[in-house]
Amino acid sequence: MNRAPEKKGYAALLVTVFIWSTPSLFQFYLNRYYDPFAQNFYRYSVASLAILPLVIVRFRRRGPRLDRSALGICFLPALPNVVHQVTQVASLYYMGPGVYAVFIRSSVIITALLALLFFPEERWIVRQWQFQGGTFLGLLGAVGVFWFQPGWKAGPVSLGGLAIAFTASLFWALYGVLAKKPAARLGSVRSFGVISFFTSLMLFPLTWLFGNLGRPLEVGAQVNWILIGSAVLCITFAHVLYYVAIREIGVALSQTLQLLSPLGALGLSAWIFHERFTIAQAWCAAILLFGAFLATRVKPQVVGATAENI
Repeated sequence: MNRAPEKKGYAALLVTVFIWSTPSLFQFYLNRYYDPFAQNFYRYSVASLAILPLVIVRFRRRGPRLDRSALGICFLPALPNVVHQVTQVASLYYMGPGVYAVFIRSSVIITALLALLFFPEERWIVRQWQFQGGTFLGLLGAVGVFWFQPGWKAGPVSLGGLAIAFTASLFWALYGVLAKKPAARLGSVRSFGVISFFTSLMLFPLTWLFGNLGRPLEVGAQVNWILIGSAVLCITFAHVLYYVAIREIGVALSQTLQLLSPLGALGLSAWIFHERFTIAQAWCAAILLFGAFLATRVKPQVVGATAENI
């Protein structure tokens, strides 16, 4: 059995976990200057432009072409991605970036259920006791970290804020499931390039109607450079690696291992934004970490041939 694809998938996922410890911190900072629609429109526009040269090179090579069918399967994950991007930024008006990074891990159980429905080849993973136990412990730890939060300077989390955060979690799970098919057909680079283009395209009218398209001209250069840097790192680079992980080790397992990213987010948020972290939260974080480790004991089977190697 060739272990190279599995190793490649885990390596890509570990780098993605590290990078995705930071988005909520960037977004929380940018919320001072950008509304949720403008922030996401410009971040995704930058991400699309950053990946465009590589996408053009890949489409000129031999392999799957960008026909109507390919456009259709790329358009579908862009829809929940738009909802997720806007609601996750809006959630940061109600909670700290570390707490949000933990809360969004509730998408793991949703993704597992969606993977069970959409992808028969992943049902064997969901049935494994390591996966079930790891997911349960991870979610238990995530809830505990949120429950024992000593308070945030934005004030108590409202029911509306929780509803927005849950919406972000739900649509992130749906996006992760729907992104598997274009990643398998077109490859990680080409699929992300097309999906990010559709995401930017759909965010434009929303920003025009509900946001501020002229905001980059009203803020300082430092803020805009932070926006650009976060877009290239957290969207372009991380998404391509995440698609590699989805392709090589599957949706459900990739999402479960993302339980590790809140630990980095909590530490960085405590350091940068002084978000407090209690002993009870530390124990819950340890449970979360053990649950994620337990889920890695499930060894993915070989998935069918892929469109390309990144």
